[in-house]
Amino acid sequence: MSDAVISFRNFGFQYYSQSEPTLFDINLEIRRGEKVLIAGPSGCGKSTIGHCINGLIPNRYRGTITGELIIDGINTKNASLFDLSHKVGTVLQDSDGQFIGLTVGEDIAFALENDNVPLAEMQKKVSAIAKLVNMENHVSNNPHDLSGGQKQRCSMAGVMVDDVPILLFDEPLANLDPATGRTAIELIDALADEGKTVIIIEHRIEDVLHRHVDRIILVDEGRIIADCTPDHLLAEDLLTKHGIREPLYLTACRYADCRITEDMHPSSLSGFDVSSCRERLISWHEKNRHPAEEQEKKLLLNVDHVKFSYDGVVPVLQDISLNVYEGEMLSIVGKNGGGKSTLASVITGFQQNDAGTVTCEGKDLSQFSVSERAEYVGIVLQNPNQMISKTLIFDEIAFGLRVRGIPEAEVEKRVLEVMKVCGLSEFRKWPISALSYGQKKRVTIASILVLNPKILILDEPTAGQDYRHYSEIMEFLQELNKNGQTIILITHDMHLMLEYTKRAVVLCDGRILADEKAYEVLCDLPLTEKANLKETSLFELAEKAGIRDPLSFVETFIEYDRRYRSNEA
Repeated sequence: MSDAVISFRNFGFQYYSQSEPTLFDINLEIRRGEKVLIAGPSGCGKSTIGHCINGLIPNRYRGTITGELIIDGINTKNASLFDLSHKVGTVLQDSDGQFIGLTVGEDIAFALENDNVPLAEMQKKVSAIAKLVNMENHVSNNPHDLSGGQKQRCSMAGVMVDDVPILLFDEPLANLDPATGRTAIELIDALADEGKTVIIIEHRIEDVLHRHVDRIILVDEGRIIADCTPDHLLAEDLLTKHGIREPLYLTACRYADCRITEDMHPSSLSGFDVSSCRERLISWHEKNRHPAEEQEKKLLLNVDHVKFSYDGVVPVLQDISLNVYEGEMLSIVGKNGGGKSTLASVITGFQQNDAGTVTCEGKDLSQFSVSERAEYVGIVLQNPNQMISKTLIFDEIAFGLRVRGIPEAEVEKRVLEVMKVCGLSEFRKWPISALSYGQKKRVTIASILVLNPKILILDEPTAGQDYRHYSEIMEFLQELNKNGQTIILITHDMHLMLEYTKRAVVLCDGRILADEKAYEVLCDLPLTEKANLKETSLFELAEKAGIRDPLSFVETFIEYDRRYRSNEA
């Protein structure tokens, strides 16, 4: 293909540390100016493909290469990272691992400094790019002090400032709220419109397809399973078979026994022709609508008029009052930087509130140290690198049990059980350094789950997880919840919020905007816009199908989906 800018030719790769190859006989060509999505379950090899494209393989990660890979005329087998840096710009999944500068401005300017760009021109470019990604008010901030979404935008700016022909985005939506994620996809789309070749590695198919992509490359077990248009792939129902979540509106159509074809344009709800599905959707809704019964609740955690500020001047939490009931699983959602993680830090005692009280089982938690509070509240942080302290996976998960003096036989039993549920059994003897970001995330979740505190807070528990591992983790959390474990999920994943939590608390600019049923939140367009959320595609599908009560349709789907997944399990 004469206009190919990336060419994999019978390409294979095996890490020196692995007994089997990660990639097998990859033949793939990406044309100049194309926008391509690479999808697949965790560990399938898609990130390895990305590392081959940007030169981390073989320059950083060593192994055996078969075949060849040509990037814009350069054979990567003999190319340096410096050579490829002028061809490929990368936004990593782990933003912290990408930062160079002490401030956002310095980090954005790094590539320009290397190219000896004059100071005045550099400042002008940095200012323009920072404004483009909505970071103009954070140029003087330390990038490591930013929220997850702000870190991602800072990383994007650092790549966008350098004029390279190929842009690679590795899980660009992992830490972004839905609205910011939409903006990120729109920014990426604008870069493609400027003639850049864009490659996106991402699990969140529905969110990526907010804007058109030319092709989806589906990868599993180191091989290319499909290479086709989004419409063709979504009509074939291949995603769920290979551990990737399909758009929720298509799942609803399949529940209603609708036949999805390529000419219905299923890749985008705005262009999706639902006319042939209308009667089946209406009939399915009428047959399955059974409003969920409310159950009596016992108060467990009370947050009463809590206020907090990091500097004593700018309020981060403003008069927060919240009840959490025994045995429930609820979501805390809202825009990046809105105070969600700060609220979790106050509840766990990592930060001391300026006013108000936090009580659990009627006890004022301010009288306890952070370690003592761990008996009441356990937390899994958003960034796994901030929690890991051991070299081996087993030892990391066992650490909390061992410091509490649990007998080693019981430690091994509980650790192995949690590793199995979190999809980590095969890595039992592995060093943590050999894991991907998503796999590290599962280790940190397991290390807290094994302690079984009264209240479990998880900050973005499924970020970077494919649908299969996401489902395993969430089904495990749901099983814990059924057995009485109270769980609070801080999440940007609207699917998780809808499918697994009946109640959602919406936090924005340090205030609670709403505290109601999860599906009601995502059917309230003014609320979703204000809190940087995203109206569920189920609501839009119901409207498009002419269903008189779209809100009831969403509720019906959620209850039906829970029963369906429970039966499947």
